[in-house]
Amino acid sequence: MPELPEVETIVRGLRPVLPGRRIREAQVLRNDLLRISSGAFRAGLQDRELLEVGRRGKNVVLTLSDSLRLVVNLGMTGRLLFLSGPPGEASSPHLGIKLSLSPPGALLYDDVRRFGHLLLLSEEAWREESARLGPEPLDPALTPEDFHALLSVSRSPVRSWLLDQTHLAGVGNIYANEALFRARLHPARPGHTVTPEESRALLEGLRRVLTDAIRARGTTLRDYRTASGGTGGYGVELEVYGRVGSACPRCKAPVRRIVFGNRSAFFCPRCQPEDR
Repeated sequence: MPELPEVETIVRGLRPVLPGRRIREAQVLRNDLLRISSGAFRAGLQDRELLEVGRRGKNVVLTLSDSLRLVVNLGMTGRLLFLSGPPGEASSPHLGIKLSLSPPGALLYDDVRRFGHLLLLSEEAWREESARLGPEPLDPALTPEDFHALLSVSRSPVRSWLLDQTHLAGVGNIYANEALFRARLHPARPGHTVTPEESRALLEGLRRVLTDAIRARGTTLRDYRTASGGTGGYGVELEVYGRVGSACPRCKAPVRRIVFGNRSAFFCPRCQPEDR
């Protein structure tokens, strides 16, 4: 968390307000958020123009002048907030990075647990970084046949396979659980046992739940906020994630929770039998 829908929501919030602005000053309050020295980071951003706002997997990708990329990974609790007008003084004790902009405004990176990070990369370095990620689940170029071919060579549990960003970019535990429920697949089912028909249903379910969550501006369970500081509304639409003991919305059996790979998985034992 945040996952693809949350990051996409942030990108859509920043896209109308950042391009055309220039970075007047970069302040680093938490050095451990950076993969380069704070001095190099500040110097690399100084007076750069913000040209485009995009997303790759769970990363916000800001294209700057001279083809530099500022890549922001929000980790578990990161927030990327835009403030219009004079930036003023930082008020959050968890503020890590502050970019003062011209025309007046500020882009703030706030992270309670500081598992997120920021990268400043050349165009070529970003191309290499992006190539390490799997395909985008919402990309029409990812066909059901290609999806099944990728999944069918894995002996890992299908939930774990979905979380591996080298297999599929942007999916996390919330939407993996929801997609598996929609496809009626047990989360611990080995990937290589999933049939072509089942993998097609999984891809369709994944695309539907991601699209629905983007429409609702993501899921706020605790920390996630949109670029303007608002909360996501998809939490009330979750069917199994975090709903242990609640009635399955299809068959009314109680939702169960299991733990593997150090992560909780939620499923309906009747709709998603393990031995199917």
